[in-house]
Amino acid sequence: AAAGARRYAPLRDEAVKLFNSLQQLEAEREPAPLMQGVLQTCLDLPPLVDEVYCQLVKQTTEPPAPGAQGDLRYWQLLTCMSCTFVPSAPVLRFLRAHLDRTESRCPSSEMAKYAGFIRAALGKTRGRQCVPSLEEIVVLARRQEMVCTVHCPGAAACRVAFSSHTTAAEVSAGTGIGHRAGALPRARVLRGHRRAPLSPAQVARELVSRLGLSQSPNLFALYEQSRLREQPVGSATLLADVLTRFE
Repeated sequence: AAAGARRYAPLRDEAVKLFNSLQQLEAEREPAPLMQGVLQTCLDLPPLVDEVYCQLVKQTTEPPAPGAQGDLRYWQLLTCMSCTFVPSAPVLRFLRAHLDRTESRCPSSEMAKYAGFIRAALGKTRGRQCVPSLEEIVVLARRQEMVCTVHCPGAAACRVAFSSHTTAAEVSAGTGIGHRAGALPRARVLRGHRRAPLSPAQVARELVSRLGLSQSPNLFALYEQSRLREQPVGSATLLADVLTRFE
């Protein structure tokens, strides 16, 4: 069967392939591409989401070397899964029980820290249009936020710190300004500026100041721009998905 640009075998065969990929994680020098491949398969074949969650719970339950590199690789992939997919209700209950058990048995451990991060992520994840970029996977493995650059008209730019769940609308949260695709002036989402990152609310206040909108009825919109296209970013769009498209 075909899904997206990739061709897939029957679900049972794909589940076996995913299990083999998980086994490779322990010794992989650069695990991010392998993790991204697992995530992409789950995005293209939704019935396998629960399967991967269950396999990861099994791999992180009483491992032979708790907290070793191989064990933490599974926790890192579980973190990426939690920021991308919500499992079915029965699997979600099973997963939360696993997180509770890990935090109670191994408090202050790296596994417990991942468990807490995953629990918080599951409460925010609503589904993704794209799987995490390689950059996002590396950042999630460290339980950190990502950073992108918002370029204002002229030479001004500011860096935005955001999570896998931050939407374009949140950039304007708490400031009283709106977000309307196509409205001018506009800001462009790019990369590369070296300045301490700001929170989305701080970015919104800075944009209002720089664009002179404090007393203006005009609104602003975020645009994504690459060599191939320039288009407005919808208010519900996840900034993480925008960066995946750049990849």
